[in-house]
Parts: sequence; structure tokens; C-alpha cells
Amino acid sequence: MVVVLLHVLFVVAIWYGMRPRPTTLVASPPEEALQIRFIARAPAAVAELPPAQALPPPPKPHPQPRPPEPVAKDAMTLQLPTPKPAMTARLYDEQGQPLLPAAAASAPVPGYVQNLPQGDTRVMQHSDPIKYKATRFEHYFPPPGESAGEAVVRHVTDAVLKSKDVNLPGGVHLKCMTVLGIPTPNCINPPAPPSAKDGDERLSMAPTKPLDGEAHAPKSPSEEACIAMYRAGKPLEWGCPVDTPNRSVDAELRERAASAARAH
Repeated sequence: MVVVLLHVLFVVAIWYGMRPRPTTLVASPPEEALQIRFIARAPAAVAELPPAQALPPPPKPHPQPRPPEPVAKDAMTLQLPTPKPAMTARLYDEQGQPLLPAAAASAPVPGYVQNLPQGDTRVMQHSDPIKYKATRFEHYFPPPGESAGEAVVRHVTDAVLKSKDVNLPGGVHLKCMTVLGIPTPNCINPPAPPSAKDGDERLSMAPTKPLDGEAHAPKSPSEEACIAMYRAGKPLEWGCPVDTPNRSVDAELRERAASAARAH
């Protein structure tokens, strides 16, 4: 209730303060009145027109040109040459070479003119004469131009992401990526290691021929000994046949057939 009374009091005070004040009209004496009179403007005098001047006589008609007479049948005719178009100043020709004056153009041509290389211009660049090939020790050294922040990111990545060998049944070997020790489906099948049988005589230089002929030449091993060395994974001695792997397979097939025949 008090709030309503306060609002009514505020409205009354505002109305009282904003109502227009009554004004009293003060009569002015007639001596102080301002009188305004409008005087009509007199009509301007009509300006006298100048006397009319005589019009110039009309131009005489030009005589019509006479039509050309027809050319006689046996008359001699003369045909004027067609004027050549005006030559514009040119500084370069179609190939981009500067146009020299006649004195310079008639100068003797030198015996040797060095031409710029055509085609691939990178052939003449030798910015990297020594080709670098990465080795297996590459991951032990930081990359060139690495900042401190990049080094921290690289160390964190190496600590979190690692590879782990996974052996599956059937002789399948996979290399899977792990995140904090947890294997992920990101697995690859690495290529098989190279064969240890690198004693092929085709990859070695031939021995020097002794001066006394074949008197002291080393004796070649037998086929069975070469097959045994091949199966054991040892390098083949000099004198073993080049097709020792094929002979080893043939010998294994013969042994299987012989053992099957004895079993029956």
C-alpha cells in the first residue's frame, strides 16, 4: 500500500512540475505598433526594338559537276600504284631481338657466338654434387635445423609410438605399431631377410690361373658335398655347380620318391 501511495505522490509531483504556466498578455500602446505598407511596382517601360535589318541574299546554287566521259575502247589507261601503309617504329622483331640500324646490322658477325642453354636449365646446376644416402644410424641423430620444440615433439612421439613384432601361426611375422604399449591394427608384413647363401661363384672373381697349369689346381668338391653345404646354409666352395640349388631340390625329390617306394 505504501508503494502505491508513493507512486501516486510521484505522479502528482511530476504533473505539477511539468504543467504549463499561465501567461498574461500585456497591451502595447498604439504609438509603438509597427506598420507595414506594400507599394505596387510601376510597370517597366517597353524597350524599343531596333530597326529591322535587311536579310542577306540567298547563296547562289553551285553548278552540278559534269559526269565523266566514258573511256574510249582503244584509249591508253594508267594505273597508279597502291600506296604502302605507313611504317611504325619497332624496337624488337618477332623473336624478341633488338632491331639494329643498318650500320650496326652490317657489322661482321663474330666467329663464335655463345648461345644460352636450351631445354632443361637445371642440367647446368651443380648445387648438390655429393649425393647423401641415409644409413641405418639415421634415427640416432636429430634432423638438421631442428628447433627445441620440434625435438621435444619428436622425443614424445618416439616414446609413445613404437613397433612390436607379432608372430602368428603358419610362420607369419607382422610388425605392428603400438601406442603406450597397446597394439594397434596398423600392422605390416616386412620383407623376408636376404638369403644367407651368398657364396654363388657368379658373384666372385675367378681365381688366378696358376703358371704350372692344372698340376696344383684345387680339386672341385663333389655334387653331394655341394648340396650338403647348400642345405646347411654355408657359402659354396669354388668348383660347385652354379645350379646347386636346383640340384638340391631334385635330390630331395628323389629321396622322397625312394622313401615312399620303400614304405610300400
